[in-house]
Amino acid sequence: MERRSFLKKAGMGAIAGSVVIGAPAIAQENPEIKWRMVSSFPRSLPALYGTGEKFVKYVKEMTGGKFQIDSFPPGEIVPALQVMDAVSNNTVQAGHSCGYYYFGKNPAFCFDTAVPFGLTARQMSAWMIEGNGMKLLRELFDGVNIVNFMLGNTAAQMGGWYRKELKTKDDFKGLKMRTSGMNGALLARLGVVPQQLAGGDIYPSLEKGTLDAVEFVGPYDDEKLGFAKVAKYYYYPGFWEAGPQVSLFTNKDAFNALPENYKTVIETASRAATMDMTAVYDAQNPGALRRLIASGAELREFPRDIMEAAYEAALEMYKEYCDKDPMFKKIYDDYMGFRDDVAPWFNVVEGSYTRFLSAMISKHRKS
Repeated sequence: MERRSFLKKAGMGAIAGSVVIGAPAIAQENPEIKWRMVSSFPRSLPALYGTGEKFVKYVKEMTGGKFQIDSFPPGEIVPALQVMDAVSNNTVQAGHSCGYYYFGKNPAFCFDTAVPFGLTARQMSAWMIEGNGMKLLRELFDGVNIVNFMLGNTAAQMGGWYRKELKTKDDFKGLKMRTSGMNGALLARLGVVPQQLAGGDIYPSLEKGTLDAVEFVGPYDDEKLGFAKVAKYYYYPGFWEAGPQVSLFTNKDAFNALPENYKTVIETASRAATMDMTAVYDAQNPGALRRLIASGAELREFPRDIMEAAYEAALEMYKEYCDKDPMFKKIYDDYMGFRDDVAPWFNVVEGSYTRFLSAMISKHRKS
């Protein structure tokens, strides 16, 4: 079944509930509403910015054109890293952004996106939908007058681009690196000098030498941004972003003023667009990685001592945040408890299968 057809039917079902209503009746009952949505992502990144466009398209289709949301890239209304403020104060009704961009406001916002040694994409979705994730994050965002939703997940990210090869944890010392949120605080403990920049500002800084390294997303986006031209060492895994969620922020007052069926449409459309984003990255990253390597990028795995040092530093950092903020501790305990429950299962089934399959593919390609 085509997605367009499915979404229209899903929208009708969400609107009608258990009552059978004809299309004309639905059209008459749906009020005309227009919102504005600002994004933290430039148009040049079609998976990230494009997911917001898909979301507003689904909302329009599911309401017969009655609920329209206009999407704006960074800079047209507000800068990329001021999306949360714009939604909170109702400058706009909605925003497409990442909670960890607002680490400076409250470290707990990072649980909305990703934290070091956290959940993978599927695990994050499970925590949000079947676990206590949505409930806890709604409680957190209520403090800034926002109702949040899932609106994308890039799946596992890379560890970034570096001008120099990393051999030990000491090679992090003094490294000027573009990174976001809690990961910057973690890497600072290893000697990194973190810099938070919006996507469109990263390449010029790397090219000029203002930065020594950068982590952004993964091959599909990194290829478009051209990082390989100025920093050839490409490291993995991105242990700070195993499954980064992207979010829809809606102004609480604007959302609560919507008819109940429109609220359900937002929930349905945001989940559909979330699945779309992950599918794009899973389909496009493999080819992009091959092209990057063919063009001269040198793929490297983080040395074991770096991974272990980062893990131990993360535990110390989390303890400090938990001691300072009861809300952080409340979310942390639930989030990490969920991770500890599901990680062994993923390792038994998917980890073992993927390792075997990769080995056999490699063996037969060589033969």
